[in-house]
Amino acid sequence: MNALLVVAHGSRRQQSNDEVSVITDKLRASCHDDYTIVHSGFLELATPSIPDGIEQCINNGATRITVLPYFLNSGRHVVDDVPEIVDTVSKQHPDVEIVIAPHLGASPLMVDLLIDSAKSVSS
Repeated sequence: MNALLVVAHGSRRQQSNDEVSVITDKLRASCHDDYTIVHSGFLELATPSIPDGIEQCINNGATRITVLPYFLNSGRHVVDDVPEIVDTVSKQHPDVEIVIAPHLGASPLMVDLLIDSAKSVSS
């Protein structure tokens, strides 16, 4: 079974964490043909943690997990922290394939999203 784990930074501001939950719920409703399991995990400051999110996916029957970094830039968290965490958890579950998708900011659709956002406030 395929799972999608949306990974975000996490915030002390609960509204920010709630936004990740909302986007995760929307993904769950939209991509059920490709991912029967959709959860989120946070790098820090919020729960569930990334390892806990992976465990949730596995406990729900995932045999393949796509980790989706919900980050705009390829900073330290995207380049080092998330892969290190995923690698550590992967070693505990060698029977589960865990892959990391490109971070959100790497999407070729990002330019269009930014233009649409700017146009939304244009007069």
